[in-house]
Amino acid sequence: MTITLDNKQGLIAGDGILPIKMAQYAKENGFEVVCISLAHDNERELKKYCSKVYSCHPGEVNKIEAILKDEGIKQLTFLGKVHKKVLLQLHKFDKRAVDLIKEATRLNDDQVMLMIVSELAKIGVEVLDQTIFIKNLMIPAGVLGCHKPTDAQMEDVNYGFWLAKEMGKLDVGQSVVIKDKMIMAVEAIEGTDVCIKRGAKLAKDGAVIVKVAKPKQDKRFDIPAIGMRTLRTMRHYHASLIAVEANETIIVDQEKVVNYADKHNIVIMAV
Repeated sequence: MTITLDNKQGLIAGDGILPIKMAQYAKENGFEVVCISLAHDNERELKKYCSKVYSCHPGEVNKIEAILKDEGIKQLTFLGKVHKKVLLQLHKFDKRAVDLIKEATRLNDDQVMLMIVSELAKIGVEVLDQTIFIKNLMIPAGVLGCHKPTDAQMEDVNYGFWLAKEMGKLDVGQSVVIKDKMIMAVEAIEGTDVCIKRGAKLAKDGAVIVKVAKPKQDKRFDIPAIGMRTLRTMRHYHASLIAVEANETIIVDQEKVVNYADKHNIVIMAV
């Protein structure tokens, strides 16, 4: 289905560089971007590409909706990391947000985001596919860089891919850490980087990380992504390979990531 994009776009931005990449591409292609920043660490860069940047806590639902209405935003994109631990900070939530959380039967990623999408639809705001403005960051199948996987590593990749997809069916997480066909760690609320740290420490060295999209991934939120922080964590804890799902995963700053992996003997591949 072809979507007609409004000239004025909303961006709800979490941590990291992805929101910046989206805003930059949108501005360079003639769109005005109004940003609601939930993480605040990247606001200086966002201000270069957004006409306005508002600071909000994720639990300030009424404030966020008021901004969208005042700005006339009818389409928006969610991008960037919002740590799941914010769901444990109910004292920072407004009454509307608390009531919504109480109505939820589970606070897993998909249910929370679908609840948000539903609330935004009530005020006439459409949440877009996260990749619309950053399709150039999606990667095809193949090995990136100069290091190739061994047969033993490929066995771990294949096992990890199956396991991660099974975990995705339960909406637990997107990443697993494998060593010699043994499960070192499965991602939960902590996020990919902490999962890597936990699993690679257990593996001692040579851990294999696999990150995939969930089955029937809703591309409006939680598209798998890796970047320099992922690679630095791998290097620090002596992990040897990361495999991501081809055509479903974003690599931020791909050239820097691949150069870093080549320098530090890390295999990067998309399968």
